Amino acid sequence: MIFIKWQINCLLNPYPIIYQFTENAKLIVCKGLTGATGNLYCGLMEYNEMGFLLHFLRPADTFVDIGANVGSYTILASSQVKANSISIEPIQDTYKTLMDNVLINKVEQNVKAFNIGLGSEISKIHFTKSLDTINHVATKEEIDTIEVKIDTLDNLLMNEQCPSLIKIDVEGYENEVINGAEKTLENQSLKAIIIELNGSGSRYGYDDENIHLKLLQYGFKPYCYNPKGKELKALKTFGNHNTLYLRDVNFIEERIKSSKRIKVGVKEYLV
Repeated sequence: MIFIKWQINCLLNPYPIIYQFTENAKLIVCKGLTGATGNLYCGLMEYNEMGFLLHFLRPADTFVDIGANVGSYTILASSQVKANSISIEPIQDTYKTLMDNVLINKVEQNVKAFNIGLGSEISKIHFTKSLDTINHVATKEEIDTIEVKIDTLDNLLMNEQCPSLIKIDVEGYENEVINGAEKTLENQSLKAIIIELNGSGSRYGYDDENIHLKLLQYGFKPYCYNPKGKELKALKTFGNHNTLYLRDVNFIEERIKSSKRIKVGVKEYLV
């Protein structure tokens, strides 16, 4: 029913709408914004990982959103939870929507957003620009691209509080982001990483297994999370989409147990 209503709205109304994402968070939704409309349809597009963020983070925490897109995770962290967010989105048009979402939620004081990419060294790299949620570092064969400044996560966070949680969704470039984040990964204040490992790194010659092994070396282990039951389950290896990598699991479980339920979306279910 929600899908049908939205499709009719797209035909009759060419303008964006402001969607009540959670109790305290709003999200701009319009035709063509796949990440945003996914939340409209599902409540939380990435239910398990977004539920983990909502249950784990606290207002004093810092959250880093790498590959923020329009800012769904950022808005959950900073508008709903009231945590501080550092958000990185390399595509300029998408970054503008991210900033619009920050403004409509009035969380400018809680969010630092950067229109750059992240990698293993400071440089400039070409990105695709017209693929919405799957824009990525361009290969030699791709021509509809833009040049983007690249920094390292360690450099970006040099004068910032170490994050408690990092989300990395960079369409196959995760290996380079991890290589530029050694100091951050060593800091024991970082408890959790949400990372997309779906084989897309193969376009650059990267193997997700190497990322898995590196995160193990830093003391992280793979988990999945069930928000409904507030249950963490240890995994033997990473999944084929998002995987949670956690350390200091006792600390994380205590936080999760003490978290409150949050009303989500037009379905008004509790997470």
